[in-house]
Amino acid sequence: MKTKKTKQADLESRRPFFFAIGLVVSLALVLLSFSWKTPVKTPPQMGQVDWDAPDEIVIPSTEPERKVAPPPMVIEEIILVDDTRETNELEPDLFNTEIDAGEAIFVNTLVAERPAETDEQVVVNFAEQMPEFPGGMTALLHFISQNIKYPVLAQENDIQGKVLVRFVVNIDGSISDAIIVRGVDSSLDREALRVVGNMPRWKPGMQAGRAVRVSYHIPVTFVLQ
Repeated sequence: MKTKKTKQADLESRRPFFFAIGLVVSLALVLLSFSWKTPVKTPPQMGQVDWDAPDEIVIPSTEPERKVAPPPMVIEEIILVDDTRETNELEPDLFNTEIDAGEAIFVNTLVAERPAETDEQVVVNFAEQMPEFPGGMTALLHFISQNIKYPVLAQENDIQGKVLVRFVVNIDGSISDAIIVRGVDSSLDREALRVVGNMPRWKPGMQAGRAVRVSYHIPVTFVLQ
């Protein structure tokens, strides 16, 4: 006699169903494990301090105060008057002057007027056509280098520098009123004035077709070799 299983006890017929359920559950667990993200904690680093870098320090460049050159010294001519001479002229006695009561007295007030400067006396700083040394600037530099004499005293004391001379070129081209605008040493200043005073006549400056007196500057440089 053969033993037969009932349909409730026969599990072989349900094996494909259980296999499908197990496969689905396994795939679901695998997908869940891949999608799960574990937070990564970064360990704190010792010895690091966040700080802001200081701004760049800019030191402004201050321009040194310019010294204004003092005005040139102009030495006025001193005239000595001999007041020891004897005079035979009789001075009027102001205290014993007799005046008649009926005589009218008229007092004339004299006003001294300053003479007006003519065009030939006016000195200008600039002109339409500036004065020119005969032969131009190259000839002027050659003249100064050939005629300048370095003072011995200045050489012995190692004195050198640039002397600025100002003078007036007159309407006839002659040189006058030479003065030192910026000096170095008295010996160098005198030598610069001497050379300027010995210059030949210039071509005068012209303004509106007329010759005018023009103020001119020349630097004379003394350099020890």
